[in-house]
Amino acid sequence: EANDGLMAIFAEFTACKGSGASADSAEAQALVAGLQAHITANYYTCTDEILAGLGKMYVADERFKKNIDKYGEGTAEFAATAIEVYCRK
Repeated sequence: EANDGLMAIFAEFTACKGSGASADSAEAQALVAGLQAHITANYYTCTDEILAGLGKMYVADERFKKNIDKYGEGTAEFAATAIEVYCRK
């Protein structure tokens, strides 16, 4: 159930990207906040530092990238960029 919720968030990233929104848009940033909250509620406390590391891993590790990109090519990169923007503030 927790994993299904996590993957649903990535599906939302795909829709966000597909709508033409940028990674720094309010919509994408809200998705990052939701991702962080979901991870914290279901797995472990997801600090900004941990979240930033996860974002990098989503594109660096081909297993994660492939799993995330099954919702749409470029979703992992879009999510990683949105996470990077979120964690810089």
